[in-house]
Amino acid sequence: MSEEIRIGDRVIRITHGDKALFPESGITKRELIEYYRMVADTMLPYLRDRPLTMLRYPDGIHGKSFFQKDAPDYFPEWIKLVQVAKAGGSVSHVVCNDVATLVYLANQACITPHIWTSRIDQVHSPDLVVFDLDPPAGRFAEVRFAAKLLRERLETYGLVPFVQTTGSKGLHVVVPIVRGPEFDEVGRIARAIAEELVDEEPQRLTTEHRKDKRAGRVFIDIWRNAYAQTFVSPYGVRPLPQAPIAIPIEWDEVDEVEPQSYNMANIEERLKRSGDPWKGIWKKARSFEQINPGDA
Repeated sequence: MSEEIRIGDRVIRITHGDKALFPESGITKRELIEYYRMVADTMLPYLRDRPLTMLRYPDGIHGKSFFQKDAPDYFPEWIKLVQVAKAGGSVSHVVCNDVATLVYLANQACITPHIWTSRIDQVHSPDLVVFDLDPPAGRFAEVRFAAKLLRERLETYGLVPFVQTTGSKGLHVVVPIVRGPEFDEVGRIARAIAEELVDEEPQRLTTEHRKDKRAGRVFIDIWRNAYAQTFVSPYGVRPLPQAPIAIPIEWDEVDEVEPQSYNMANIEERLKRSGDPWKGIWKKARSFEQINPGDA
């Protein structure tokens, strides 16, 4: 059984709307679609003009899942696509610039959109830098410490950092930058900043990618700052039992929230109360290529 949703001049046929994508909380595909429809005006500025990778769960969060970069042939012609280069060829990514596309993706059981840190007109030059702070098991307080320390360091370089819960285990510290330097240079600088913090707090922080070498320290992951790498979009739902959401927060909330504090059940109230803490984030973009870690 199917139903139709009209969004502007687009008609989207919703299939299996009653399917429980989140069995523990009973959240259905229709409710996921309605969530993304509700949050679209707030979320779309972060998706707009970025290659998007779909994390899909056709049979719910306990079923088979897959990351999908290439848009399937059956996607309607009105879905915007962009061809980006990969080794030995190219990939046709979805670009989500409107409500209808966001709703269509939700109907494809794309629970979590993951986005590039660059835009389609300059795919090699990011306008965001992402530091993904991954906690040692059960010690989110250590991530709070790392986020605040990182904020202080970034501000000494004249940057304006923002923070969001990941909806999973940690926090993202995200920095808007003026486009110009390409990924290799941006990644080099991000790593140098992370290593400065590790040198300052070697017992609490690490850039060691292997879990068995982290020794109970917060992992500062800078590897999302590379060509074709992605991070979970602000306001993206995570495939976990209570449908938690990656949500931008104010810095003074860091000591209050948990990584899964906000979910599909309480997000609307949150938005009405607090709005979008990242609104206008690109007005805070600063030059990144002139930064020389160690000279702050």
